[in-house]
Amino acid sequence: MPNNPRHILVTSALPYANGSIHLGHLVEYIQTDIWVRYQKMQGNQAIYVCADDAHGTPIMLRAQAEGITPEELIARTSEEHQADFAGFAIGFDNFHSTHSDENRELATLIYNRLKAGGHIHKRTIKQAYDPEKQMFLPDRFIKGECPRCGAQDQYGDSCEVCGATYSPTELKNAVSVISGAKPVEKESEHYFFALGDFEKEIREWTAAGHIQPAIANKLDEWFDAGLQDWDISRDAPYFGFEIPDAPGKYFYVWLDAPIGYMASFKNLCARREDLDFDTYWKPDSDAEVYHFIGKDIAYFHTLFWPAMLSGAGFRKPTAVYCHGFLTVNGQKMSKSRGTFITARTYLDNLNPEYLRYYYAAKLGDGIDDIDLNL
Repeated sequence: MPNNPRHILVTSALPYANGSIHLGHLVEYIQTDIWVRYQKMQGNQAIYVCADDAHGTPIMLRAQAEGITPEELIARTSEEHQADFAGFAIGFDNFHSTHSDENRELATLIYNRLKAGGHIHKRTIKQAYDPEKQMFLPDRFIKGECPRCGAQDQYGDSCEVCGATYSPTELKNAVSVISGAKPVEKESEHYFFALGDFEKEIREWTAAGHIQPAIANKLDEWFDAGLQDWDISRDAPYFGFEIPDAPGKYFYVWLDAPIGYMASFKNLCARREDLDFDTYWKPDSDAEVYHFIGKDIAYFHTLFWPAMLSGAGFRKPTAVYCHGFLTVNGQKMSKSRGTFITARTYLDNLNPEYLRYYYAAKLGDGIDDIDLNL
């Protein structure tokens, strides 16, 4: 045992409570679990927490389609997720949900502190609105023809054929995925987080070795382009937490999702006398906090998240480790090719230790994709 064991809090990205765990997800949880096991073998106190990401429009709509409440949907999904993780010997110290009292309290606290610091402001924006369902449409719930290349059946934010990004209002012959109606433009007042207020601080943090070089290079591009205010609100109907003093306005899922790391840890602290929440999250903490995530969500974890934490008087992560995607037989996972494999399908047919070993052998400290060659 080391004379001075390190106190380490480790998280993996929160799986979305709208679908099953698949082999692509497992890259991250297996990688994190191995790292945590190593830390424990070194005699350090390593706490591994996670939670289901349980808010947002897709969960609300799926629950409606199934004729159940969102709460029933996320409870069922949580049971399924935890059984799959256990099947792959993922050793969480706590698995919680973002739809929890702890997360509501922390999200409200962080928002109120950011607001008191002058980092939240309101602005009226125009958005696509479904006149039949009487709701604003997230980008992914609008489809149409790409304004650049003309490809059909493309989402409202980007084209999967030519790679162009655009706003939903630029789509040609756009329709609502929910009702098939033609979206109209409608104004709404939204709440924004002034990310640019923290540019100098986040630049210093990213330059100090807290992220991988490839991610730091990507961040330099975002800094050079200028940090935009971040829209943190969504209009009713929405499944999530209502913003304090703003009836009918809800926290965007990406605001309270990373706070779910803190909430899961707080939930664990209430049950364990040897753990103190503030000891880990105060600005001058000697404890260490590590996030393991996919490279596709680096923007949220290396810009928004440390800025939110700092603005609310909490510590920033010790490090954020990004990994690449999983390809199967050299290509993106595909249902039509039969390579979109769920954790449960694998567990029903093969030994989970095989996959753990394979991923361990393939993974390094970079963000390159890894291939599962069957």
